[in-house]
Amino acid sequence: MERSPGDRSSPVDQPYAPSDPPDQPPVAPTKPDQSSGNQPAGPGAAGEALAVLTSFGRRLLVLVPVYLAGAMGLSVGFVLFGLALYLGWRRVREEKERSLRVAQQLLEDEERLTAKTLYMSQRELPAWVSFPDVEKAEWLNKIVAQVWPFLGQYMEKLLAETVAPAVRGSNPHLQTFTFTRVELGEKPLRILGVKVHPGQRKEQILLDLNISYVGDVQIDVEVKKYFCKAGVKGMQLHGVLRVILEPLIGDLPIVGAVSMFFIRRPTLDINWTGMTNLLDIPGLSSLSDTMIMDSIAAFLVLPNRLLVPLVPDLQDVAQLRSPLPRGIIRVHLLAARGLSSKDKYVKGLIEGKSDPYALVRVGTQAFCSRVIDEELNPQWGETYEVMVHEVPGQEIEVEVFDKDPDKDDFLGRMKLDVGKVLQAAVMDEWFPLQGGQGQVHLRLEWLSLLPDAEKLEQILQWNRGVSSRPEPPSAAILVVYLDRAQDLPVVTSEFYSLQLKKGNKEPNPMVQLSVQDVTQESKAVYSTNSPVWEEAFRFFLQDPRSQELDVQVKDDSRALTLGALTLPLARLLTAPELTLDQWFQVWSWRKCEVRFPAGPGTPEAWDLDNESPQTGSSVDTPPRPSHTTPDSNFGTENVLRIHVLEAQDLIAKDRFLGGLVKGKSDPYVKLKLAGRSFRSRVIREDLNPHWNEVFEVIVTSIPGQELEAEVFDKDLDKDDFLGRCKVSLTTVLNSGFLDEWLTLEDVPSGRLHLRLERLTPRPTAAELEEVLQVNSLIQTQKSAELAAALLSVYLERAEDLPLRKGTKPPSPYATLAVGETSHKTKTVPQTSAPIWDESASFLIRKPNIESLELQVRGEGTGVLGSLSLPLSELLVADRLCLDRWFTLSSGQGQVLLRAQLGILVSQHSGVEAHSHSHSSSSLSEEPELWGGLPHVTSSAPELRQRLTHGDSPQEAPAGPLGQVKLTVWYYSEERKLVSMVHSCRALRQNGRDPPDPYVSLLLLPDKNRGTKRKTSQKKRTLNPEFNERFEWELPLDEALRRKLDVSVKSSSSFMSRERELLGKVRGQGGQGQGRVRSCQWQGL
Repeated sequence: MERSPGDRSSPVDQPYAPSDPPDQPPVAPTKPDQSSGNQPAGPGAAGEALAVLTSFGRRLLVLVPVYLAGAMGLSVGFVLFGLALYLGWRRVREEKERSLRVAQQLLEDEERLTAKTLYMSQRELPAWVSFPDVEKAEWLNKIVAQVWPFLGQYMEKLLAETVAPAVRGSNPHLQTFTFTRVELGEKPLRILGVKVHPGQRKEQILLDLNISYVGDVQIDVEVKKYFCKAGVKGMQLHGVLRVILEPLIGDLPIVGAVSMFFIRRPTLDINWTGMTNLLDIPGLSSLSDTMIMDSIAAFLVLPNRLLVPLVPDLQDVAQLRSPLPRGIIRVHLLAARGLSSKDKYVKGLIEGKSDPYALVRVGTQAFCSRVIDEELNPQWGETYEVMVHEVPGQEIEVEVFDKDPDKDDFLGRMKLDVGKVLQAAVMDEWFPLQGGQGQVHLRLEWLSLLPDAEKLEQILQWNRGVSSRPEPPSAAILVVYLDRAQDLPVVTSEFYSLQLKKGNKEPNPMVQLSVQDVTQESKAVYSTNSPVWEEAFRFFLQDPRSQELDVQVKDDSRALTLGALTLPLARLLTAPELTLDQWFQVWSWRKCEVRFPAGPGTPEAWDLDNESPQTGSSVDTPPRPSHTTPDSNFGTENVLRIHVLEAQDLIAKDRFLGGLVKGKSDPYVKLKLAGRSFRSRVIREDLNPHWNEVFEVIVTSIPGQELEAEVFDKDLDKDDFLGRCKVSLTTVLNSGFLDEWLTLEDVPSGRLHLRLERLTPRPTAAELEEVLQVNSLIQTQKSAELAAALLSVYLERAEDLPLRKGTKPPSPYATLAVGETSHKTKTVPQTSAPIWDESASFLIRKPNIESLELQVRGEGTGVLGSLSLPLSELLVADRLCLDRWFTLSSGQGQVLLRAQLGILVSQHSGVEAHSHSHSSSSLSEEPELWGGLPHVTSSAPELRQRLTHGDSPQEAPAGPLGQVKLTVWYYSEERKLVSMVHSCRALRQNGRDPPDPYVSLLLLPDKNRGTKRKTSQKKRTLNPEFNERFEWELPLDEALRRKLDVSVKSSSSFMSRERELLGKVRGQGGQGQGRVRSCQWQGL
């Protein structure tokens, strides 16, 4: 390297004198002491005394927390915890300040420090350190230094006039937010090197700028309402910024637009002040920097980019903001060999192996392989697909780690420029690991993107023969450019009543886009119903002929859906250049037309629905209606029954003796769907747990919803993650039933067995008795009682409510409740005739005895009236529906509501329900209670049971001792004999008082306590209701040989152990012609 003779550093660039030794820091010149004679001692002594008092006061202030802790009677542990936090904060703070000082010294004294590092004299050091393809641009740094103060003025104006109003408008608590100080400081951004790439096209120029910013920036903010101050004082940012100048045009300014982005995530270090000082606490420091880097990555790291148009009416802006990927790289992570062993036992005396796993990264795309236990030559055999946006520039990075309970050990890494894969098309090599020992085996394939669908069938056929895990190979990619929307519905109090919110405002719309089980979200645009997003989203597609794009426009709280759209991707296959660039109509719950474009274009004229909700009092409303007018979507909900069965091959998370001994796990399942969450019980010490629990949730047909199941290991401190899986709700609603083993994601091994069934409400009560019987049979011991019906309630309005204090109208709201589930409506201000126009749904377990409770209350005035509607009235109504005015119990006021019931009939419960009128035998004619259980040979063993209607002619007449009603069957899936004791009736009364009956069951010929079961005791009744379930774990052949003895007994007295026998039914062995006995009344 040679120094240019004409390039000399200016004095500004030389902060030290030529005569200074290169190893010594520069010494600031000192002024000579011009004072002569004796100076007065007074001011100096006073200053010294003040400094001593200040130092003493600071040390005394440290004792204040100790004094307060003692005065409040707190434990010394609080003081120690606070001291530990303070010391940790001081340590992180000092490290940041030291790092900032070192970086500043490096930039100011770059030449001297480089000379010292290279052991060269200053005269031998060239003017700059250059590389063959990277050039220094000191002239550019001088321009930036000159422009820097004016850039600070622009930033101050931008933050004060644009950013601050946006922050104040985003949240009512931030209405007093303001920037009190904005200074970019005296340290400008430096460009350490510039690399120019030959343009891939003649219309573009590619520049890579290696930027480094170590600045004394100071930005302070304040929220005056809460006396909260925070800010930043000092920052470091290092990274490679790519600048693309395109398109090049034949007119001034020659360049049509400038695109900027970071190829890789830059490094960031921030020195906080004010309230944000708390972010320097250990743990929060790295978390806060990571969150900020995530925000930067979402804005300026590939595939995201910043576009600055330089000419008006620039064409193809969407293509410049989100160009198609250059191609796809299919990464086959095959194996590794010769890895170093990191596991040590007995304080390092015994050398073990390693538990390796690999991280594969390309830009922001990252994948984690499964962990191979105790292996130095692991075989992974996994395949990942990544999108490549920039060639050259992006790199494939593979890092190998040893999995440990505390901190994973680094085993090595390899990097490869994607341009080499593009040139080779296919690379199958062993790559050495840097920073460690060993090699990793990768097969890399470059896949080009075709602009037509001619070869789609050929690609699909090829993919069927490709073995790929954890995901099947893709056949296409989908790029969605989300431009803007228009005429979204305004979020009024009517909308927000569903979420118990108030107020009228413009929405804060964001968009969720889903393809199968992959969902991506846009940013939120605040306070507008015509948002502009200008964002791009990318999806891998396995088969575009059958997949769909689900789009949901939501308010930023994710609780309110403003509209939805489902687009079959098969439409793209027939479109020109496989592209749809137009406005799309979004379906909305509130009957309003919404325009949603997938790209820039001319919007068509969509007419808004002229219907609008009525508001105001009854004075200015039309004549009183006789029936409700609910939304067309009212009563269209379904119920999803989720049966969590079991899991297999879960990973072991429990470790003992410092990790020397591997234990198991204590797994449980957490389910999330439709804003609700459920949690199973914990199974102790089991990697193949059986839960057998059932959960139910009300769902709608809005596209894009998913059932998420996560498995955790229960621990004393923080539960360990064991994997997750997702199921598209649209798939279950379309098929009606799903019984699958789902592979757990983000973990090396494990799968979960779920059974999902859609229950559609039926407006008939003919099958209610069967549904109740089926629910009692399939209900597990660990699950809540299953729902037999779905109640949908639409509350439209009220009239003639009592006035507040006799003259003023109230501000009424209503509460609807069934059991422990309730729903509260919005509050309508100051009216005696409110219009709520709201609906709610409830799961009903016993429609014969439950009731709907309604209360109308006034804001601050108490109860205005109430209504209790027994659901038994709905069972006898036409189509199980009542739609009319109801008078409140207070005698003053009426409500107009619609209540409709739907019976939930399961089609996949495994229970056969049909009449026995064709059978010539009955339980009253055959002495055995059950026998000849059939052997189930289907691939999914089911529960087999014949049920009869309550009016069946086979029902036995009541005998002199009464009757007992029970069901017995064999549950082959769990190898259990199950008996359900329902009730007794017309029992005999031997004394003056009715008996205290219970039912005892005994498996003969054994008469020990292990086979004995009995129900709870009912007090003083001849018709007890039990509905209790009992189980015996028996193989099928043994169950066929057993006999069930059923006795109805009564306790004689409190002090006596003697039991009075009220009657019995004894089961006898026999073939029974291969059927299970039905649920019927049996004479005692």
